[in-house]
Amino acid sequence: MPRIRIKDRDTIIECKEGKSILHAILDAGMELEHACGGVCACSTCHVIVEEGDEHLSEKSFDEDDRLDMAEGVTLRSRLGCQAKVHGDVTIRIPDKPY
Repeated sequence: MPRIRIKDRDTIIECKEGKSILHAILDAGMELEHACGGVCACSTCHVIVEEGDEHLSEKSFDEDDRLDMAEGVTLRSRLGCQAKVHGDVTIRIPDKPY
């Protein structure tokens, strides 16, 4: 079962393969902001993949377009609602500016 390590929360969670980062975090009883409900209509579930990006689904055009609105975007940024997990990954949840 794939694992997601959340560095800034010093936590590791397990999830079913193919589940999004957002839903894996929510299923573990943790919180990740998701103003649009996880349908790629905002950028509030922005995460930064520090390791294991090869174990995530490919980034779609819509996700890439939405990421342009996120604060602190990097080349390794993903939307938690769109990134499906297929192996172990390490992420960081960036601080919100508000």
